[in-house]
Amino acid sequence: MVNPNRFYTYAYLREDKTPYYIGKGQRGRAYQGKGKPCRVPKDKSRIIILKQHLTEEEAFKHEIYMIAVFGRKDLGTGILRNKTDGGEGCSGLIVREESKRKQSQKMKGRYVGKKWWTDCCGNNKFSIECPGEGWVLGQSEETKRKRSETSKGESRFKYGRKGEDNPCYGKKWWNDGCGNSKRAVECPGEGWVLGRNKEVHIKINEKMKNKKWWNDGCGNNKRSLECPGEGWVLGLDNKKSKELGLGIHSLTTEQLSETGKKVASQRWECLETGFTTNAGNLTQYQRARGIDTSKRIKLD
Repeated sequence: MVNPNRFYTYAYLREDKTPYYIGKGQRGRAYQGKGKPCRVPKDKSRIIILKQHLTEEEAFKHEIYMIAVFGRKDLGTGILRNKTDGGEGCSGLIVREESKRKQSQKMKGRYVGKKWWTDCCGNNKFSIECPGEGWVLGQSEETKRKRSETSKGESRFKYGRKGEDNPCYGKKWWNDGCGNSKRAVECPGEGWVLGRNKEVHIKINEKMKNKKWWNDGCGNNKRSLECPGEGWVLGLDNKKSKELGLGIHSLTTEQLSETGKKVASQRWECLETGFTTNAGNLTQYQRARGIDTSKRIKLD
């Protein structure tokens, strides 16, 4: 059952700690920028939760109250960048099937065949063919560094967000048997069944096939076809990870035991024969019959 008290109100703060946006949402809405008249602060400490564990009606009322207190810049009544008085939201919005179909057709093929290209000046472009002379496949080192920084520590979107605060809380993978997969708390509709589509697993397995683990001796590991760069060597740096208490080495004995039980209870299916068992037994089964061990799908 969906918790009715899952809503909250939040504020974005300027560097001087004055608010510039008030909003209402659930789960990860406070950290998402889509549909807002202003940007989400890069410094997550400038995103504060005002009230939580509210019903949607209570959250709407508090949002309207806070906007009224601080006022709107566009109306000349205050300091907020909100474009409305609050209380409208889009929770429970019913979208017509025709609208969904049109949007789906519009998005299909949008990125098919396109690749990232970079030039000697650090500029990047996303296109099917080479943009011109001096452009090579891939992204600039500066872009890679920035993307890496945004996925580390407190910069990560899901950093420190556990339980109901995590946007993936309670969600499972569903597929409609036509190649479409969706993550949702409840069944999306008729014809949808639990689990990801087999084609998705095959694509993921093909993408990771032949990739090897590399480490830089500083506790960083990366999986790629070729050496990532100078100073990187083949293999996982488990010794350094153990010293720093990273990954599995950060777990207690009890946590390791629980993780082991969870993994042992997971069911996997061989994509060639349809045989189902746990991960370890399936590996032995496939090797004994000369089947590629990557050709498998998790059922639950």
